[in-house]
Amino acid sequence: MAAVSSSVYLPRCVVSPAGRHSASLIFLHGSGDSGQGLRRWIKQVLNQDLTFQHIKIIYPTAPPRPYTPMKGGISNVWFDRFKISNDCPEHLESIDAMCHVLTNLIHGEVKSGIKKNRILVGGFSMGGCMAMHLAYRTHQDMAGVFALSSFLNKTSAVYQALQQHGGGGSGSGELPELFQCHGTADQLVLHTWGQETNLKLRSLGVSAQFHSVPGLYHELTIWELELLRSWILTKLPGDI
Repeated sequence: MAAVSSSVYLPRCVVSPAGRHSASLIFLHGSGDSGQGLRRWIKQVLNQDLTFQHIKIIYPTAPPRPYTPMKGGISNVWFDRFKISNDCPEHLESIDAMCHVLTNLIHGEVKSGIKKNRILVGGFSMGGCMAMHLAYRTHQDMAGVFALSSFLNKTSAVYQALQQHGGGGSGSGELPELFQCHGTADQLVLHTWGQETNLKLRSLGVSAQFHSVPGLYHELTIWELELLRSWILTKLPGDI
């Protein structure tokens, strides 16, 4: 399948802020899900939408494409993988194409009046991996990045990009802070993969948190979502 065009429009659902919009959060779903599906899942866990007084939440949906781990079956995924493992090469062609598509989404927020350092990106599983590529390779001036039940491959282009820039980013200022949560019982994305990702990024100059959730499988909990909410507010505080 040809690479996704950078001009493709991503379907999305939006949760508007209760008050004046002064910051934006882009929340990326896991493989096979959708923006609406992720919003619905979070709402089920919290018994309400994840909402903020001043932050707009955008839940985009990845375009359908053949997915190698599904033997080429069509799925809504941000990029392809050769296999679900941390010791194989990344499918950079599809990752880079989606970075361009998501960059258009970021630019749209900037054009609407939101400063880049008031935009935060993150996601669950594959969505968290995509967010790390987006923030640390192409948008190092964003407010922060979060990854829930996510990992980077051992030879990730994210690490290479940070090494090329001395671990300090390509521009002035600090790299986006990373927030990670991972269940200790996760059998799809191993807890050790998440830990290794966090330690490697920290060694390259990223300020990174890692929260282990005892007994949690590949899923979301109210505890981590409330912890994430608090962290988001430290990166995107309300108007003073």
